[in-house]
Amino acid sequence: MSGNTHDLKALARHSVAVIRAGQAPSGAYIASPTFSVYRYSWLRDGAFIADAMSRAGDIASAEAFFAWCSAILVDRREQVESLLARRSAGESIATTDFLHTRYELDGTDSASSWENFQLDGYGTWLWALGAHGRRHGRSVEPYLDGAALSVAYIAAFWSHPSYDWWEEHETHVHGSTLAAIHAGLIAADDWSGLGTELRSRASDAAHEIKALVRVDGASRGYLAKWIGSDSVDASLIAAATPFAMFAPDDPLMVATVARIETELVHDGGVHRYARDTYFGGGEWLLLSALLGLHHAATGRLADARAQLDWVAAQATADGDLPEQANGHLLAPDEESGWIERWGTAASPLLWSHAMYLTLALELGVVEAPV
Repeated sequence: MSGNTHDLKALARHSVAVIRAGQAPSGAYIASPTFSVYRYSWLRDGAFIADAMSRAGDIASAEAFFAWCSAILVDRREQVESLLARRSAGESIATTDFLHTRYELDGTDSASSWENFQLDGYGTWLWALGAHGRRHGRSVEPYLDGAALSVAYIAAFWSHPSYDWWEEHETHVHGSTLAAIHAGLIAADDWSGLGTELRSRASDAAHEIKALVRVDGASRGYLAKWIGSDSVDASLIAAATPFAMFAPDDPLMVATVARIETELVHDGGVHRYARDTYFGGGEWLLLSALLGLHHAATGRLADARAQLDWVAAQATADGDLPEQANGHLLAPDEESGWIERWGTAASPLLWSHAMYLTLALELGVVEAPV
């Protein structure tokens, strides 16, 4: 599949098929069915996947995932309430005591070791739920028990250092994590069923987050990978598109995206960050699509279409989209070590398919229902 109109539509349809095949009866989306360490469901990946399926008109698929997320939180109510009580008491909390970031498809905790303390997913699923409700006029009432716990959790711990989107740098507070949390809290502030007090906590935390990120960004003129850093990360695009913490034309976002394009973009492919060594530091398809979405939001439609074409060109003969492309590696000497450890890079990656589908829908290459 190589970038003409017919092929782009076919790839969008194939993306829907891959995602449907990767959704468990529980509602969870497997990150990748062929890559051993990705045979789990992440709230972060899954929320973007659910948002794509919602955009594509598959209401049932998206809502099955939201129900799974809500059940994750409800099943861990005592853990969340204990964490909140310990925080109120000023107790030090080990990272291993927090909620996990990935789960077995049936919703149970994975017994395998992982960089589990990540907060972004607990905001991202709330954002996706809110967008879905507005898009289709659907009630969020069935998911409010879990949503309330998620809101309380991230409103309390948003300023706590945690692993980033890439499951690295756990001693920092990350810009893209804060953007995801902010988006979730803003979505929740609209849900009257959460009650006045919890909505007020959500609103207050959202304002504090945005103020912190803006002040930190203003100190250097662009958003940074983590608070106090000087480097950028391509995931920061999400601070505007789609999380809307800042407008796409906000000077901070303009400067941030310009820096990302200068430092991390190579002929359409987008690297995560400048010192990335994972599988050699390749170009991530989901980030290339994310940049395309941002271009569309800022009126750069030809550039957005070029991003879509680049992502489509990375598809395998079967139409599967991998996690990353290795045509331009930042650390080529590191690739073989990862292959020896885990095998070839993940393909298909459902998050890659989801972001391609989202961009194809945004550009009108394909229309819902897909």
